[in-house]
Amino acid sequence: MYDKFYKVIAIISCALLLSGCGAYFNQPIQIETARIGEDTEVTEILRNIPPPVEPVVVGVYKFRDQTGQYKPTEAGSTFSTAVTQGATTILIKALEDSKWFVPIERENLSNLLNERNIIRSTRKEYRKTKNPNEPQLPPLLYAGIILEGGIVSYDSNIITGGLGARYFGIGGSTQYRQDRITVYLRAVSTSSGKILKTVYVSKTILSQALDANFFRYVKFRRLLEAETGFTKNEPAQLAVSEAIEKAVESLIIEGIEDKLWAVKAEPEKINELIGNYKVEKSEAQNTALYDRYFKDRRSQKSIFIKGGTALISGDYNNPEFTYSAEIGVRWYFNPYLNLNASINKFELTNENAFSEGFNAIGVNAELTLLPFEKISPFFFGGIGVVNDDDFDTSAFKFQYGGGVEYLISDNIGISANVSQHLVLNDELDNIAQGKRDDQYFNFSLGLNWYFGKPVKKDGVKN
Repeated sequence: MYDKFYKVIAIISCALLLSGCGAYFNQPIQIETARIGEDTEVTEILRNIPPPVEPVVVGVYKFRDQTGQYKPTEAGSTFSTAVTQGATTILIKALEDSKWFVPIERENLSNLLNERNIIRSTRKEYRKTKNPNEPQLPPLLYAGIILEGGIVSYDSNIITGGLGARYFGIGGSTQYRQDRITVYLRAVSTSSGKILKTVYVSKTILSQALDANFFRYVKFRRLLEAETGFTKNEPAQLAVSEAIEKAVESLIIEGIEDKLWAVKAEPEKINELIGNYKVEKSEAQNTALYDRYFKDRRSQKSIFIKGGTALISGDYNNPEFTYSAEIGVRWYFNPYLNLNASINKFELTNENAFSEGFNAIGVNAELTLLPFEKISPFFFGGIGVVNDDDFDTSAFKFQYGGGVEYLISDNIGISANVSQHLVLNDELDNIAQGKRDDQYFNFSLGLNWYFGKPVKKDGVKN
């Protein structure tokens, strides 16, 4: 009984470790004191941008929640909004952290003007009686640029899923959900009203849940039941902060690139900053929803080798797996379609009845279904000729098959595939029997080398 109990503990522990034991073993068990707010992953990047020659005075009247989205619940929704209504304050904090901007108060401008009127009124009375030479109240700063925009989208449940299993009273499950917010930020010139720059940033919000349980009778009238689990939700406020900070970073760098403002740094440092941003922007433009990164990957020419097993399906019983080796070349007409030719050396065997070596030449048209991703299924079909080692017999054949390829780098890919070869006679195993022609199968692993630059979707080399 104790051995089984230890197995249960081990299973539950493994499940917790796989799902992130940090959240589980840091459960709150006491009241925490107030502390300074957390930084996001972008905050440090924003602070490390080279300083400007002259900080830009900007005004932010309102950075609004434009989603109109209420917080979703299992029963529908509540009157509580899905995202924070204090995005203006978050934006001003990001502007201060960057050291690139001097934000001035505009959100509650009426309060500021009212207080200045009180100061003027008080000084006027004071000046009459005690200090007639007191200076006037200095004028307010005015902004050369106004920052506008807002949180324009909150999409809930863009991905949901989970996994669970139960066996002999032991079970566990995990669930996840992903939401997404979208932020737009634009800079407007106060002298001309021209929109100088607009940037767009999105950020996902992840929620995860894990539970594990045990339910079993350990002996007569003795029931053991245990359950544990946790739920982890990414704070929406931190997600909004990170998105706004990333928008400010993008606005600064794109403004440097377009010479809207000057940076106090060496030309090499500026070029490096802009170059890194261009690479990041290019990756973002080639990344679709759900973090699927699309890229021109496979070049026009490639060489491949394959190794695996062959299995005959002929007139004898008890076929056996034997060796198979193949080498060939590919030529891509576009990222989806290529033509390949190969030479195949293999052996076909039936137990105690037939064993012989063969050579085959084949030409195939191959379709790659997901050419812009690292992993892609493919299908092929074509014609060929198969000969025995002595070249005494030859036969035409049709072949077709499919597989999956994974690119471990821009030039090297590995693949696993299976193919069926339909020989156009019934004498491959030296016996003609029945109405069906002979055939054989290949199961192989392959290594692909790609040469040159990737082929773009329109067929022009990138």
